Amino acid sequence: MPLSRKTLSASTIMDFKVENWAKENLGKIKDLMIDLASGRVAYAVLIFGGTWGMGEKLFAIPWSQLKPDAEREGIFILDIPKEKFDEARGFNKDQWPDVVDPDWKLQT
Repeated sequence: MPLSRKTLSASTIMDFKVENWAKENLGKIKDLMIDLASGRVAYAVLIFGGTWGMGEKLFAIPWSQLKPDAEREGIFILDIPKEKFDEARGFNKDQWPDVVDPDWKLQT
């Protein structure tokens, strides 16, 4: 069923799956971070890997890089190979990044 909505609540987006164009599972959205100065979504927090909370990595993904899947609801497409996440350092749940810090940018 195609995504026909133009807006969604933040709580609806939590746990949406994220895949790349090859339909590889990249994880799911854990949270959205709001830029207080602009009032816009600054980035989505992506949970990658792990099982039952062990070995997970969190990544700050710029909101502009996530595209809703035109054919399937509940899925965002991110144009990044899965291997990038295997190699990249994420952040932990107790120390979220400041997105202006260039060290936190996931290289595409």
